[in-house]
Amino acid sequence: MAHADKYMPPNQPPIGSEGVKEAEKIKSELEDFKKKVVKKFPFTLSLSILPAQSFKVFEEDEGLLPEEVSRKPLHLFMTIPEDEYKNVQKKIKPEVVSLISEGKHNVWVHIKTPVDVWNYGLDSKFEMIDAVSSSYPLYDKGFLGALRVANIHKTLVLRKFEKYVATYAVGGSLVRGTAGKDSDVDTFVVIDDTDVKKMPRMQLLEKLRGFIYDYIREASALAGVKNILNVQVYLLTDFWQSVKDATPVIFTFIRDGVPMYDRGTFLPWKLLLKMGKIKPSPEAVDTFMKYGEQNDGLVKRRLMDAMIDIYWGVITPTQALMMLAGQAPPVPKHLVEEVKKQFIDKEKIMDNKELKVLEKVVGLYKDYEHGKLKEISGTEIDQLLKDSKDYDKKLQELRKKLESRIMEHTADYVYNEMFSLLKNIFHEDSKEKLIELFERELIKKGKLSERYLPIMKEVLKLKEKVKGKKSTTQNEIDNVRRDAEDLINKLIEYTQRKELAVMERGVMQLSYGGGKKAELVLTSSGVFLIEQGKIKKIDKGSLVDTDAKEFEKAMTEGLKKEDMKLGSHVTDTLKKHLGEFEIVV
Repeated sequence: MAHADKYMPPNQPPIGSEGVKEAEKIKSELEDFKKKVVKKFPFTLSLSILPAQSFKVFEEDEGLLPEEVSRKPLHLFMTIPEDEYKNVQKKIKPEVVSLISEGKHNVWVHIKTPVDVWNYGLDSKFEMIDAVSSSYPLYDKGFLGALRVANIHKTLVLRKFEKYVATYAVGGSLVRGTAGKDSDVDTFVVIDDTDVKKMPRMQLLEKLRGFIYDYIREASALAGVKNILNVQVYLLTDFWQSVKDATPVIFTFIRDGVPMYDRGTFLPWKLLLKMGKIKPSPEAVDTFMKYGEQNDGLVKRRLMDAMIDIYWGVITPTQALMMLAGQAPPVPKHLVEEVKKQFIDKEKIMDNKELKVLEKVVGLYKDYEHGKLKEISGTEIDQLLKDSKDYDKKLQELRKKLESRIMEHTADYVYNEMFSLLKNIFHEDSKEKLIELFERELIKKGKLSERYLPIMKEVLKLKEKVKGKKSTTQNEIDNVRRDAEDLINKLIEYTQRKELAVMERGVMQLSYGGGKKAELVLTSSGVFLIEQGKIKKIDKGSLVDTDAKEFEKAMTEGLKKEDMKLGSHVTDTLKKHLGEFEIVV
């Protein structure tokens, strides 16, 4: 109700706040009457209050007696379907009058069909169409809203370009009486270009067409309806040529269309058509006959286009699935063999049935590319479309399986990587002990930020969810993986710092042979191995016995920076003697 101004007819001043209150009051008083009318006559298309300044016009058109006019009734406009017109006088009008009497309303109801409304236009009573379209709606199935959006658009166009507009007419479902709340509203605007001197005709058309199309959005917003307004704009001279050739679209428009504004152009055309004076030229007949000759080729080409669309509809999501599996998207000619290798042989998640659909689609497209396939039947397209839908459905299932596996692999990776580093740091196998040591030795002692403790717990939680097949999202996996990778990098940095510190001291602990321990000492005089209380020195790829005196002397000499490196000759010698070993940090 706050936008009641939008229901006012052209050039009428806003009704103001007092007018809005009055409209609210009237609507409230008529609410019970409206409900009874709609219940009694459920076929009612619309019921609305006509604008006050139009009362006189409708009173004259309806032929109200002076005593009826003197009562100054409120005029309502009721629209009913055309096939109910026969019941107006005998049934509908007496019942409506009875309902008025029951409610003691001072109203006059004009009961009309859409044909009556269009006759206002055909009789050049455009102000009456304006009044109906601007009436205040009490009930509407869509007819009134569709009429309103067309009329508002017409008003906006006329206010800006009235001297150029020869005709503004409406057609389509609105005129046929089948318009609903979501129906398109078809209108035609004919621009008079016969007196244009300042610019070329086509420039005028493009300029006015731009403004007219811009007004569509404004009209839809003002009307407050969902109906889409379709506007066709023609130059008068071009329209005349189309009339002369009896172009089917224009022929239909003149036959069925109704003017909402006309400067004596549209109605003569309509009369000439009724009189049989508008007939197509022989050239026009030849032109339209050729459409039939072209039909076969057009249909065949469109069927081929459909096959190509189906091809891309199969190829593109298949390539996407290959990318999800961690593969580069294969080129179409190698797609079948790559899909077989990845999803049938390796992953074992696709059947040969789906592969055959892919083979068929790729094969048809190859034949088309090489000129072997000239046409395809509608039956083949139908089957191809069905197969492609089943194939796409299967791809959606495969995607879920792949994503589930990827999530599982991701969870395993971050979990295993994290605990592998912790084992390396603390030399402990128990998960519970490692978690305890992580918190006590690294977090509480300030070696790592406190924010890494909840990250570890999230990794553990994710591992349990994936292991227990509990629902998780890709977004959750990505967040945990991102945070876990940060933690893993910090653990690697910590390990490297510790290793460096050990190297700088020149003393390293070795683990070998199922838990045996040894010590490797780097000095400027050489590398010594202390194993089970015995001291040996690495010399030219072999371990030779030495004594404590030589070892102590080497230790007192210190360690130069260039001697801190553990060369390959040292590691090779250790492997020969100890077997597989690792440096314990």
